[in-house]
Amino acid sequence: MFMNRKMRDDSSRSGMTLIEVLLVVAILLVIAGAVVPRLVNRQEQANIDATRISLKGLEQALKLYAIDQDGQYPGRADGLAALMTPPNGNAADFWRGPYCEEQPLDPWRREFTYVFPAVNSNKPFDLSSSGPDGVPGNDDDINNW
Repeated sequence: MFMNRKMRDDSSRSGMTLIEVLLVVAILLVIAGAVVPRLVNRQEQANIDATRISLKGLEQALKLYAIDQDGQYPGRADGLAALMTPPNGNAADFWRGPYCEEQPLDPWRREFTYVFPAVNSNKPFDLSSSGPDGVPGNDDDINNW
């Protein structure tokens, strides 16, 4: 009889009460509430930094293209697709591409904007991303000028 009573006492104490479970959940929610906003801000900044790095890489690819094409950058009609596809005619003889393996996209999965000749910079071309909001022409745009 004594063993049965001891077994009942041990088994009744092995679980957690509802109050204890709710307290643990509340603590986890407070911690998550403090950590998640910081992670979101870091992800956005990481995307912005990645976009700036991608723009520099595209600048280099465009410069290599121009070197191979006797100083000529892709026109507006060809755009950045010229970095992946050989040109028609005699220019194809000098093409050493592809200069990009696939269509360059920013971290938000949108295409970069390429303008030749440049309108906003002192470089031969303008490159930009519409940034986190996807709307071109506002303060969160990321560009090479």
